[in-house]
Amino acid sequence: MNAPLAHPYHPLQAIIFDWAGTLVDFGSLAPTQIFVDAFASFGITVTLAQARGPMGLSKRDHIRQLLGTPEIAAQWQQRFGRPADEPAIDALYERFMPMQIDKVGDYSQPIPGAAQVLAELRAHGLRIGSCSGYPRRVMDVLQPLAARAGIAPDHVVAGDELAAGGRPGPFMALANVIALGIGDVRLCVKVDDTAPGIEEGLRAGMWTVGLSLSGNETGCTVTELAALDDDERARRQATAVARLHAAGAHYVIDSVAGLPSVLEAIARRVAHAGRP
Repeated sequence: MNAPLAHPYHPLQAIIFDWAGTLVDFGSLAPTQIFVDAFASFGITVTLAQARGPMGLSKRDHIRQLLGTPEIAAQWQQRFGRPADEPAIDALYERFMPMQIDKVGDYSQPIPGAAQVLAELRAHGLRIGSCSGYPRRVMDVLQPLAARAGIAPDHVVAGDELAAGGRPGPFMALANVIALGIGDVRLCVKVDDTAPGIEEGLRAGMWTVGLSLSGNETGCTVTELAALDDDERARRQATAVARLHAAGAHYVIDSVAGLPSVLEAIARRVAHAGRP
């Protein structure tokens, strides 16, 4: 009797996904717009482009980095007569949180192909981990909504759950490794749409796959992306690809829908002693 064939992703063991811009929320719009709105409630103008800059960090760190930019810091100083300090970060975070909780459900739709890819990976025995810059209170709203549409990883780590911190450190990715019982980080793949998320995977010793069109780097909804002319779409995608490669991504694809063929390529490299 012939031995059973290994699955096409053998010997990979686990895929660790980001959430917004990777599995749900095409364009990663939910967190971006809420940052703009939260700052506006304090009389501070933040553009969408500025709000996207630190995407991938935990939300408190994201706010800290925005307040550290010269233009935003100057606005805060002028409006409040003092530099933006830790109490300022706390105040913005507490304003941001209920706004994000209220709106995250509006952006919980899966990215096209995501549910099918998760089902395919699970059918071949791969473990599915995930982590997010969203805090636990937001994930508690998002997870059940996404699960109804087929997005239900085996493990989820929120951005405020670990004492060691979040991205670009490796801690959330490694927490998935521990929870899923994976014996070798080199058999894991981190999938993310942001530079800090790619760096997270690299620091954890994993293969990394960046997503150029579905997430933060391009920042368009499916409809907005379809409305772009070919030259503008190509320009935006080239910029996104360059940023993700600069962050160290081993592979960059359009969206999670294209992941299976890349995992097969990684599996072949691993089978021939390739390492991240």
